[in-house]
Amino acid sequence: MNLALSAFLAAGLVSLLAGWFVLRRVGWIVSHLRFTFSTPFARRTLWVVGALVVALGSGAVVAHLGLGRLCSDWPLCTSDRLLPTSLLQWVNMGHRLIVLLIGIGWLLYWGHAFTLYPEKMPIVLPATLVTVLYLAQALLGQKLVESFAPFWAVFHQLTFLGLWIAATVLVVGVGRSGLSLEDEVLRSKTNRWRWSILVDFLRLTKPVVVALLLVTTYAGMVVGGQQLPALDLTFWTLFGGFLAAGGASAINQYLDREEDRKMQRTQKRPIPSGRLTPAQGLAFGAGLSLLSFYLLLVKVNLIAALLSLAGWIYYVLIYSLWLKKATPQNIVIGGGAGAIPPLVGWAAATGDLQLPALLLFAVIFLWTPPHFWALALVRKKDYARAGVPMLPVVRGERETRRQIFLYTLELVGLTLLLPLFGLGGGFTLAGAALLGLWLLSSAWKVWRQEGNKVAWRMYRYSSMYLAFLFAILVLDALL
Repeated sequence: MNLALSAFLAAGLVSLLAGWFVLRRVGWIVSHLRFTFSTPFARRTLWVVGALVVALGSGAVVAHLGLGRLCSDWPLCTSDRLLPTSLLQWVNMGHRLIVLLIGIGWLLYWGHAFTLYPEKMPIVLPATLVTVLYLAQALLGQKLVESFAPFWAVFHQLTFLGLWIAATVLVVGVGRSGLSLEDEVLRSKTNRWRWSILVDFLRLTKPVVVALLLVTTYAGMVVGGQQLPALDLTFWTLFGGFLAAGGASAINQYLDREEDRKMQRTQKRPIPSGRLTPAQGLAFGAGLSLLSFYLLLVKVNLIAALLSLAGWIYYVLIYSLWLKKATPQNIVIGGGAGAIPPLVGWAAATGDLQLPALLLFAVIFLWTPPHFWALALVRKKDYARAGVPMLPVVRGERETRRQIFLYTLELVGLTLLLPLFGLGGGFTLAGAALLGLWLLSSAWKVWRQEGNKVAWRMYRYSSMYLAFLFAILVLDALL
């Protein structure tokens, strides 16, 4: 123990000396790289990054010396005592206190960056990523303390690497942004935090759409586990799902900001309206997406986290960046992104995936085209102005109305087969039949009648249809 304590103190002394030497050479480094840190915010950046060195360095020493085993509980060392009982436990607790204080400092710095330089992507984005990765590193550190496993150690090291890359990008971004003292003084007087920004952040997540996705996520948990899931598992699964879907939505709005300005339906969104800058939108979306992965990984399980990540990649990279403007079948192929939430819920409750879970995926996959094509009929002119090749724009309204009915017919047929594959019984069959007749009636009217009124009604009814169908599956699983 004495040897371990001596090694810890020696490592701390070496770290301080190294830090002192680096700070002494900062002037030479920044002058040769043409960086400028002449404003209070720029110097604060150096201080918080320096604090990051202290937090991560002390954590590395604690991990290397195995001191984490002396404090196996979280956040305190022992569950039966409020305070540590030995010097080495106090050292471990000191590290945890350092992590907490520096984490608070990073949150304050992030808020300052968001309000002081909201339009500067090289500042806002890496500041957000560092803050989220710092929290993720702390969560993984907790898992290593509670139960050391190579699995957690690998993620801990990868996060450590990502954290340093983001911190380096932040320092470079601040140093190369050419911040001036006069401009910063003016900004500090005009760029104030406004509480309405929280409302705009919430709007970026499309909460109504996300709510429907969370219904399907929870249904996947109940149907997969055949019982009500534990409250803590439910909370972390749904919260992680909200962050993932909301983050993907925010990034999608960042990517579509120019098209959104041309569409009447989307002109008042936070980014095209100017209430949020593109940098704020992208940083917020990236931060939520990254945080969702780590929360699902630490609080739920790896399969749920990877499935959520797959849904994010599908929606942001495959649909938003490629399919949306490439083909009139964008909604058909891209529908897989919205069909992943019940798989996440199933994996969260069971730890694996089975064939019935894939049928839940197929239900949403078939539901997506008629739902969004009904909206596309109503907003055809908007999509045409924005250059989005939705089916009504490319192939006309008559073909779109026919496709809506055909996909609805396939969807209802699939739902009637669910009990054959172990998804519900007679209650599900009866409910699916009644809901199917209701939806088919709306789709038939869309096919046979022209006008936006029936299409808008189909759009609204299809949202309720999906929520009611998954509610029936939940009730059947519990009964």
